[in-house]
Amino acid sequence: MTTPPISELSDRARDIFRVVVESYIGTGAPVGSRTISRLSGLNLSPASIRNVMQDLEELGLLAAPHTSAGRMPTEIGLRLFVDGMMQAAEPSAHERAAIEARITGGPVEDALTAASAVLSGLSSCAGIVLVPPREPVVRQFGFVPLSRDQALAVLVGADGTVENRVVDLPQGTPAHLLTDASNYISSQLSGLTLREAEEKLRGEIGHGRAALDNAAADLIARGLAVWSEDGASRPVLIVRGQANLIDPAAAADLERVRQLLDELESKEEIARLLDSARSGQGMKIFIGSENKLFSLSGSSVIAAPYRGGDGRVVGVVGVIGPTRLNYARVVPMVDFTAQTLTRLMA
Repeated sequence: MTTPPISELSDRARDIFRVVVESYIGTGAPVGSRTISRLSGLNLSPASIRNVMQDLEELGLLAAPHTSAGRMPTEIGLRLFVDGMMQAAEPSAHERAAIEARITGGPVEDALTAASAVLSGLSSCAGIVLVPPREPVVRQFGFVPLSRDQALAVLVGADGTVENRVVDLPQGTPAHLLTDASNYISSQLSGLTLREAEEKLRGEIGHGRAALDNAAADLIARGLAVWSEDGASRPVLIVRGQANLIDPAAAADLERVRQLLDELESKEEIARLLDSARSGQGMKIFIGSENKLFSLSGSSVIAAPYRGGDGRVVGVVGVIGPTRLNYARVVPMVDFTAQTLTRLMA
């Protein structure tokens, strides 16, 4: 079902719909006609309010979880509210100060981790940051034989990180070839990124300057390739504050919470979702089953891109929470965090 235009609703229907949505966002509970008559100041009887709510339900904007219960907004209703009725305010002075105090100079990785943590704390959701892909700079690179047809490629990065990958070897690869390849990489390619190392190796082989035979050159190319391919496909995602998702309202639906926590473990899928926000110029809001990743848990994502010193989008920052999160408050908070990260990286 598509979202009806806000212009199709009467003033009375818009007022009642707004009260239902705002009350539901605040409490997580369905809203009854008597509650609306007390909260709205509309001077309408509960019977008149029930009639309007029935009309809104037929439009797909409201739903009743139980026959005798009040109404709550559907995902279509929340989308209509967010796109056509929500009045987002600027972050408060306290929120701006908290964000700026945590996102300070120093290592970029620390600032990004702090961004996810401060968003989590302020929004009571899970804070998420999609980090710009980091390409390791080679300090040392070695091959350790595992079997006749496999070796362990050990990369020591310039930042001191050590990681291993298994590389397939051609049959009959002699042990000295692994040593020759390791020595060449460490002496000739140290200080380069993986991409730069691959380009230099291809150039030297093409001009006959590489002090390697074909077998050693092929082995080095295999080793560098397995790292490049792995780094390109592996998402770098920071998630903080998962515990915030288990609130009193969510505790009544533990299966939904379990599903959401499982989805957060699937970082590759979430990174792919967030990556779609990189192509936009501003905020992206995904509500519930609008994205198949969250169709079971009924969760929402608010995400905004942040930029590097050259003005290009390099990553995404945002929150994941229940569909009833306070969009009017969280949207500007996420946007301000993205702006703060952009200023830091300028």
